[in-house]
Amino acid sequence: MKTAGPAAVFISWSIAGLAACASGLCYAELGARFPSAGSSYVYAKETMGELASVIAAACLTLEYTGSASAVARSWGDKVVTYIRSRNGDSIFIPILDPGLGINPCAFVVSLGSVILLLKGVKESKSATNFFSTLNVSLVLFMAIMSITLAKKENLTPLIPPQFGTSGILRGATSSFFGYIGFDEICCVSGEVKDPSKNVPRAIILTLLIVTVLYISASLGLVGMVPYEQISQTSGFPNGFRYAGYEWAAEITALGELAVLPLVVLVTIMAQPRLTYAMSVDGLLPPIFTDMDSSGNLIEGTRIAGAVMVIIATLVPFTYLDDLISSGILLAFTITDASVILVRQTSPTNSLHSLEKKMIAFNTLSFVTGLFLRNCSSSEATARWIQTLTILACLCTLFIGYQIQTHCRWTRNEQSNRLFLTPFVPLLPLTGCFVNLYLIAQLELSGLLAIGGYVGFFVGLYLYHVHVSKRSWRHVLAERSVSMHL
Repeated sequence: MKTAGPAAVFISWSIAGLAACASGLCYAELGARFPSAGSSYVYAKETMGELASVIAAACLTLEYTGSASAVARSWGDKVVTYIRSRNGDSIFIPILDPGLGINPCAFVVSLGSVILLLKGVKESKSATNFFSTLNVSLVLFMAIMSITLAKKENLTPLIPPQFGTSGILRGATSSFFGYIGFDEICCVSGEVKDPSKNVPRAIILTLLIVTVLYISASLGLVGMVPYEQISQTSGFPNGFRYAGYEWAAEITALGELAVLPLVVLVTIMAQPRLTYAMSVDGLLPPIFTDMDSSGNLIEGTRIAGAVMVIIATLVPFTYLDDLISSGILLAFTITDASVILVRQTSPTNSLHSLEKKMIAFNTLSFVTGLFLRNCSSSEATARWIQTLTILACLCTLFIGYQIQTHCRWTRNEQSNRLFLTPFVPLLPLTGCFVNLYLIAQLELSGLLAIGGYVGFFVGLYLYHVHVSKRSWRHVLAERSVSMHL
């Protein structure tokens, strides 16, 4: 809301939803085609090689551990806000909000989620199903109730002059955080019965429900409350109080406090599976493959949980939002490109030309996003920026046309039994363009953050690949031999 105004309702959220749906259909195919732990990491490894898989894993870690930390932090902020709304500055506030960026409530909920996971997924399944139903019911209640209280004047002007088109696109980048999670289905696809049918079905259904609910809820909230007065930490409870419905505010506030711990639990659940896949491939130490007698990834859960608890307790949500969103968009881009590389191949007389064209297309998509973002600058600057923008757009379209027409289609005997992403390569290329376009809308600090984060992991991989990787694989090989003796 703070970057797009009322337009954040169905323009920013719809753009983010478009990117999520385009990538979601790619995940649906690859999740059925490669039903194993790892999600985008596995797809990148199978189609692009090890370095690309490391980048995908780094981005997925932002989604799993980073998002779980951010949600835990948000839950802690909501607890403090709720207690203050009930009792003012009670004796508990100095304990729950001691300052210095420390959030004890986030510590409690993140630690509790880790303990529950350590007891095993089966033990947490009933709680997960119950709170998932409660979560959907709560969002449905907020959407319907707020839409009935919406006022037309709160939606005028739809796009405030101080925000403009750039604000809408910037809002779409931040809104993308709300669409995370559906790809976690792919990370546990190896544990799914009949993944070729159930994984695509689960992803598509999840995306449809989430998109409709989020856009409806956002429309209701901004229609119920002037966008300048929407709380960043307690939007719906404060919104219902603004409208004079205290009982609805209580239901919403308590509901959020009840269901957000589930989000923390489900989000961090995928991280040990990712590190397990990397450990099996020799990219991480063998400790990440350690299991207890029930098959739970005990050490991977402890390590990921410890990182999550530290971040949730010490790092405010505002510092995590853009980094997580851009990391997820980059992981989605890798997945979109993987579908093309699975379904198409380079011409026989030009080896690796498809891979080169994909790199060129993605680079041009990002550059085009940067140029389009700056097209609204001063008149003297706008002319040459507009010229470069047109050239970048034309080059991007030309490379896309080359991928469509000059690259051969692969044949796969299993394709008839799998869900296939429609309109390949058009849909995956559109997903890549939109994802990278949204990343380009970040401020310089955000771009430097995601660039530095990915660069750190790439450098770490290049430095250690020839030093530690062989020894880790040797340990794994010894373990495998001893298990078969």
